[in-house]
Amino acid sequence: MRRFIINIVLIIMAFAVQNCIFPFIPFLNVAPNLVLIILFTIGFIYGKKEGMLYGIIIGLLMDLFYTGVFGFFTLVYIWLGYIDGILSKYFYEDYIVLPLVMCAFNEILYNLAIYFFRFMLRGKFDLLFYINSIIIPEMIMSLLFTLLLYRPLFAYNRALQRMDNTKR
Repeated sequence: MRRFIINIVLIIMAFAVQNCIFPFIPFLNVAPNLVLIILFTIGFIYGKKEGMLYGIIIGLLMDLFYTGVFGFFTLVYIWLGYIDGILSKYFYEDYIVLPLVMCAFNEILYNLAIYFFRFMLRGKFDLLFYINSIIIPEMIMSLLFTLLLYRPLFAYNRALQRMDNTKR
């Protein structure tokens, strides 16, 4: 239970940094998707159920913060958490390539869902512009932050899991 509460606090802090601080840093044209990094890390370590649970929480935060159809982000993050959880059977502690591939895959799926359901349905069909100006820069920034954050996130989740297991 302690791990769950601390992860929720971490998600809220990452969400606040991603949406309230990164946009005001002048040299960052795009912000890394920190909550997506946390989601695929948790889904990758703990499996489908936890990936979907944290996907619901992150999606609800996004739906409350952004306008549009309520539940859109929740649905997208639930699916991403589920897909990340499926890949947990390939989890190895020292393996960094699969988390980087998962980060890129999640960024592409997330941004394509936004493009198709937020832009294309409104008649904005310039997918190449969207890929070049949003998807690729955000993916590169998220990959850099994944390299910085994945190991500490993994270590802290393992420490929290040990603490929860010793309490029982």
